[in-house]
This record gives sequence, structure tokens and C-alpha cells, in this order.
Amino acid sequence: MDQQQNIDFVLRTIEERGIRFVRLWFTDVLGRLKSLAISPEDLEVAFEEGIGFDGSSIEGFAAPDEADMLAFPDPSTFQVLPWRPSTDGVARIFCDVCTPDRKPFLGDPRECLRQMFYKAEKLGYILNVGADVEFYYFPDDHTPEPLDEVGYFDLTPSDSARDLRRSMVLMLEKMSVPVEYTYHSAGHSQHGISLRHAEALSMSDAIITAKHVIRLEAFESGIHATFMPKPLASQASSAMLLQQSLFNRDGENVFWGADDDRYHLSDIAKSYMAGILDHAPELSAITNPTVNSYKRLVARGGKLPAVPTHATWGLLNRSAMIRVPIYKPGKHLSSRIELRTPDPMSNPHLVNAVTLAAGLDGIKRGLTLPEEGTSELLRLSDRELADRGIRALPKSLGEALDIFERSEFMKEALGEHIHGYFLAKKRDEWNRYASTITEWELKYYLANS
Repeated sequence: MDQQQNIDFVLRTIEERGIRFVRLWFTDVLGRLKSLAISPEDLEVAFEEGIGFDGSSIEGFAAPDEADMLAFPDPSTFQVLPWRPSTDGVARIFCDVCTPDRKPFLGDPRECLRQMFYKAEKLGYILNVGADVEFYYFPDDHTPEPLDEVGYFDLTPSDSARDLRRSMVLMLEKMSVPVEYTYHSAGHSQHGISLRHAEALSMSDAIITAKHVIRLEAFESGIHATFMPKPLASQASSAMLLQQSLFNRDGENVFWGADDDRYHLSDIAKSYMAGILDHAPELSAITNPTVNSYKRLVARGGKLPAVPTHATWGLLNRSAMIRVPIYKPGKHLSSRIELRTPDPMSNPHLVNAVTLAAGLDGIKRGLTLPEEGTSELLRLSDRELADRGIRALPKSLGEALDIFERSEFMKEALGEHIHGYFLAKKRDEWNRYASTITEWELKYYLANS
């Protein structure tokens, strides 16, 4: 459908379904969902002229003296909200944010990804993305206590969230967000959801939608869903694993390598991976944007970590930053890579934008992959790995921001508006954390000082 056909479909559906309110959705730079509601009578005008709102109240949007913004609904994202009443119903539409002169706003995360998508399209590539998002259920938003003692993929009567996961899936499918499967993850009271692949912008919207539905369904059940990367020191951390592949205009997966008997990856795929690994330290502030993110990305107890700590890749290796999933014979279209660093508090639009930028840079420069990050290799020290050209990922938000600030590549990929705001906001977050006295410090230093 073209744009006008989409608009006609939306307006007709609203009239036929008796929709009373239309929620306009967009995210701030940090990936937090925002919404304003309009009446159906105003929607046709909104498609043509946009809906004005105060951008100065949205994180990373505009200063008070240039606050006016316009939200233009994207008709291809229209969905009726299934949890609202069937009479006088409610629908949602994701919006593109523009300046008063109708130019795309450079602080809009969807626009950032769209511009990178266009860049890839000009080169003949379309980015497809699948996602696995992990989260915890707790009694409320201030009590980090597990509700079960169930483990990874376990099927037991004590998995109290089975029905909740079921209702979550049904709700998402009613909103045209295809769910591949859900599961109990490794941590006590930790869960995961796998979203079927789609083009990058649609998948980023789907992740935002899924997180909202997960929180909503939990709230309705009297519990709290959190996407905090490491809420419990003794339990598994939560990730947002992204499976990426590039397709050409003929619908062929250009990551498929018929001549590669071991990895089944093309030279394009390998250069794409090499680009991401080359820019890995610069990407960390976006893929892992909180203080808590770096409590996840650490090795513990001298064992090989189950999370990435270095810019590595490997076949089936869950300690690698980029994992190459096993190839299923005859499934050329499913050839893909899995990015294992992102966590669910990151903004999926920005994560997909910067990793696509890094991958395209790798293709442009014809980069080759470093040696595979086998379990034996990853047991080497940081110095030994550095001697082999394998760098450690940042170990704190402060370190990640230092690298991010110096990166001209990230300034270009995100635009100066998003780069500058994100840096300032996260610097403030890091400084506030660094000046906070923790229980650990009191325990170890107070009596012995």
C-alpha cells in the first residue's frame, strides 16, 4: 500500500470500529515511550498538517525557546489497542516528529534509524532484525525479589507466569507483533520473548510496543516487569539480543555464503561483522546506556563469562559479542548474526541505527574479521588479547562515554543533536552515580577507616 492507501485504510477502520481516541506514540532519545491522544475527527488533519506539541518537555528534543514540534502519524503503524474497550475503542499510531517548517526533527530516534536505512537502501541493502528481549517479574517496583525459583526453559508447576506470558503473546499478536516464542529464562523470575524478524524500523517499533505490553500486562496482574539489565547480583542478567541480516532488492539474503562450509557467511557478512567489532567500544554507550548495564558485562569468578566482555565473534559462542547461529540446511534466508551486547534499557531505534552504520562502514572499507573468539582464546588476559588485536569492551558507563565523546563516527551516525544530548544526559547520570555512597562502601570502609 502507498501512503494515501494506508491513510484511507486507517480512516475507514476507525469509522467501522467506532474508535473514540487515537494515541500518537513516539519515543524520546533515551527510548522512553511518549503519547498524546486526539479524537478521530482530528486524525485526517494530523496526517496532512501534524499535531503540535511542546517539545521542551521531552528528553532530548528542544530548548524552551524553540519548543514547538509537530507529530505526523505514520499510517503503516496503526493498530487498535486490544486491552481497551471494544466500544468507544482506542487505537495507536507511531509518529514522526518534525519541526514547525515540517522538516524531519534531528532528535527523533525513528528519523535517525530511517536515515541510516535509506543509506543502506541506496547501497542495495535492507536490514532485517529479529529480537530476543529478557526481563524480570517482581512483586512491585521497589522490591527486587523473584516470584519463582524456576530455571532456563524449565516447565514446572512453579512457573507462575505461564498464563501471564500467554496473555502477553495474545495481546501482541492482536497488535500484529509476531511472537516466535516465549520462555522462562535462566534467572529466577526471569523471562524472555522472541520477536519474529522484520525490517529494522518495524522491529524497533515492535520492541517498544512489546516492552509496553509486557509492563501493562504485569501491572494488570499486580506485579512489576523490569528491563533493568542486572537487577539481582546472584541471578542472570537481561539482554536484548538482536539477530541482523542484510537482504538485497530481490529478497535474497546477502549474508548467505555458499562457499563457506564452516560459517556459511558471505564476504559481505564478514565485513559487516568486522565493522561492528571495529567500532565496538564506540557503540557501547548506545547499546549499554546505564550504570547498571556494566554490572552485566563483567566476568565473574574466573569463569568464562556468558556475556560479551571483548569485541569478539564466534560460532555458537555466547561469550562473543557477535554470535553466528547454527546454519540449517536449505534455510538460506535465515543466515544471520546475533548481537549479544545490547540490553533492554537501550533505545532499539538508535541501537539498530549505529550497528547498521558500523556494519556498512565495514563493508565500505572491506574489513576482514579477526580470529574467532573461541573459548580457549577468551581465557587469555586482556593484554594477550590486545596483542592479537582484540579489544576489551568498556567496563563502566564513564569509560564508554569517554570513548563515545571522542568518536566522530558516532557523531555522524547519530547526528550532532542526538549525540550531544545523549552525552550530556548520560554524563550527568554517571556523575550522580559516582558521587553516591553505596552500602558496599559503608560495609567495607566505615569500620576500618
